[in-house]
Amino acid sequence: MSHNTITNDMISEKKEIPDHSQGDHSDATDHEGFDHKPVYSDEGEVDVFGGEGGANFRTMGRFDTVFALLTNQFGLGALALPSVFKTLGLIPGLITLIGGALITYFSGVEIVWYYLAHPKVTNIAEMMKIVGGRPAEIITGIGLLLQLMMTASSAVVTISIALNAISEHAVCTVGYIAIACILCFMLCIPRTAKFLAQSGLPCILSILAAALATMIGLGINNPPGAPEGWKPEIELFGTPTVRQVLNCVLKILFALAGNYAFVTYMAEMKNPEKDFIYSLRWLMVTSVVFYAFIAIAVYCLAAEFTASPALSSAPIIAAKAAYGLVLPAILTDGLACGHIGTKYVYITIMRQINALKEVTANTTKSWGIWIGSNAAFWVIVFVLSNTIPVFDSIVAVSSATTYAWFTYGISAFLWLHLYKGRYFENWRSIMLFTANIGFIVFALFLNSGGTWSSVTELFKYFCYFL
Repeated sequence: MSHNTITNDMISEKKEIPDHSQGDHSDATDHEGFDHKPVYSDEGEVDVFGGEGGANFRTMGRFDTVFALLTNQFGLGALALPSVFKTLGLIPGLITLIGGALITYFSGVEIVWYYLAHPKVTNIAEMMKIVGGRPAEIITGIGLLLQLMMTASSAVVTISIALNAISEHAVCTVGYIAIACILCFMLCIPRTAKFLAQSGLPCILSILAAALATMIGLGINNPPGAPEGWKPEIELFGTPTVRQVLNCVLKILFALAGNYAFVTYMAEMKNPEKDFIYSLRWLMVTSVVFYAFIAIAVYCLAAEFTASPALSSAPIIAAKAAYGLVLPAILTDGLACGHIGTKYVYITIMRQINALKEVTANTTKSWGIWIGSNAAFWVIVFVLSNTIPVFDSIVAVSSATTYAWFTYGISAFLWLHLYKGRYFENWRSIMLFTANIGFIVFALFLNSGGTWSSVTELFKYFCYFL
């Protein structure tokens, strides 16, 4: 099936999409035995990438998407996980990581199901417009930009930490944040997501090399602050407070939650119906193995002196080497956020000025709006980075306020809309209905409890310096 087969084969007024659990594409769209069909309607939907030059925007294949997803997800999340294992203990930390990956994978699959019913959308805010109209689109769009800007802020803050560690504070932190934002702005000039796929392998090698440098350093010398003759004492089960548990869950969510980018990538794939689920499975398996390896190894070597970001757990020389090696991975993490955020703003502006046919064209107008949107994004990121210059707090606040909804809540709303009126047809539909109501409750819990825990932690930090 081509990218537009679903659209071309259907009448615009409500008609059932084909049963994807049969045939050549069952690997991509099998609804896990869910045997009734969603309602399809493309009324009011526009093929944004169908204009001049549109073929250049749909070039990503199966492995391009794997690397784009890895670029989007690897980096910042991995650096917070060793401290999660320190707080929760080795066994609860591993269980929480694996459990989080499983439910995140399922919520991602639900986004794919909805995309197959509405293949002309280009971002998750457009999906929510179909579900709840213009108000839902506006709320989701604001939340999406907030999430992307907070994540990009954590990336540039981490880059500033790395540059400070390498240079021993030769330049002020604000200066390093500015350098990081300018560099990200320049590298985000390309308008297609293909450049993110090309960044995937360097990103993986970068963070793996940084993790190995940290482990080697800890294997040779004690972590900073450890007394003479210190030996690591590993806790299988920690004794965290409620606030600490919530913050740990939010950090794991932050490490796994790349769902907000799925629609953007599917819109630029040659055959998302067949290839995206395959790419998503690779992403989740690779993420869990990689995250568990880094978190367990660093925690077992640094024990109670495990820091966040994790590279700071290493002795000074090893930490400098690790921060130098990790810069490409952190940079590409920021670039992914910048590209997705800029593209959302760009398409929104082009829609408002009735210029959607020029989205893929090489005109002065389209390039001017693209570059202007890109510049505005990174200016706001610069301001945010200087307002909340604490890595852990940015991770926790962004996870609590937006990631919970974009990873679990929105997926549930999409499923409930797609299968409206058929929730109780059979035992499978009842189970999925129950699971999605649970996703919404879980998102509400993380949104409220997580915001409380992260904001109070941030308040403690600022009070310390007052």
